[in-house]
Amino acid sequence: MAAPLPRLEDLPDLDGARVLVRAELNAPLADGRVTDDLRITTTLPTVGWLRARGAAVVLAAHLGRPKGEVRPEFTLAPVAARLGELLGTDVPMAPSAIGGETTSMVASLDPGDVMLLENLRFHPGEEANDPAFATNLVAPFDLFVNEAFGASHRAHASIVGPPRALPSAAGLLLQREVEVLGGLLDAPEHPFVAILGGSKVSDKLGVIDALLTKCDTILVGGAMAFTFLAAQGYPIGDSLLEVDRIEDCRRLLATGRVEVPVDVVIAREIAADAEVRIVAAPSIPEGWKGLDVGPETAAHFADRIAPARTVLWNGPMGVFEVPPFASGTRAVAEAVVGCPGFTVIGGGDSAAAARQMGLADRIDHVSTGGGASLELLELGDLPGLEALRLGRDA
Repeated sequence: MAAPLPRLEDLPDLDGARVLVRAELNAPLADGRVTDDLRITTTLPTVGWLRARGAAVVLAAHLGRPKGEVRPEFTLAPVAARLGELLGTDVPMAPSAIGGETTSMVASLDPGDVMLLENLRFHPGEEANDPAFATNLVAPFDLFVNEAFGASHRAHASIVGPPRALPSAAGLLLQREVEVLGGLLDAPEHPFVAILGGSKVSDKLGVIDALLTKCDTILVGGAMAFTFLAAQGYPIGDSLLEVDRIEDCRRLLATGRVEVPVDVVIAREIAADAEVRIVAAPSIPEGWKGLDVGPETAAHFADRIAPARTVLWNGPMGVFEVPPFASGTRAVAEAVVGCPGFTVIGGGDSAAAARQMGLADRIDHVSTGGGASLELLELGDLPGLEALRLGRDA
């Protein structure tokens, strides 16, 4: 792993400082209210740490994909409201991430105040990593904290720009993410078992190659498993297939450390009332698609996980949101929480599944960044982390 990140304790002159905190507040909304506040609550320890030392805290974040346009359905106003409820204080929201009114609002803050900027992605300069946008963004501030691990694999203006202009540090959550995920690569206890699922094997090829240098076993489920089955010459019916990745899957299977389903749950459609069958993995008929690992596979995977001293899980075993196809994911989740080792969920849908099943609080670390966690494991660094280390020398 790369050199250590600057910590909050390294920041100068916090008393009376105005601190820009890039947070990951991309929370799901319904009817103008936050329906899952995990990304908000995980930011609060850093906010509290800064406020306790006399800083005024201004949070900057994105929501959805407005593509550089002001779109009311992507306003962060519901997030500001939920922040206020959690903090027990008023959290005003600036009308824009930059501009004169925003600068005046920041200047008027007292020590301990908290404010939120409107959606960064309302400005095309954010995703374009426009230096002028970054300069305008940091202008009212004294210090910068990156607490957006889930966005730190993006070289966006609010991620990589502020450390070039301001004394900067990693937030408590980002620091923990890097320590835990880095530890999986630097010094994992063995046996080290990785469980990978999700839709596309192409999304996971890089991380599989990286994990094979550290892991004892990689268990593959989810829709990505069917490209591996096709690589073994098995018919996969109407299951998801990436034809251009078959040779990659053959190469990975040849290592002898990548294991795939031996039976699968199939249906003609993804529906709660669909006709469901359990078949051997080499026997998926035409017109049917694999939507979960079968019970024999789930039991085998659980046996592999049981003695593990390190476990990484990223990606569900099937379409867990639909009850007939949730059993495989539940079996894996229960095996992970029951094993004696250090357990990590790499964010994304597997984290959502663990929360849905009431098991997330029994996992040692649930990452807040699906794509970021995979990229860190694959490459050993992220643009946002590199920017923090380089700071104003960049």
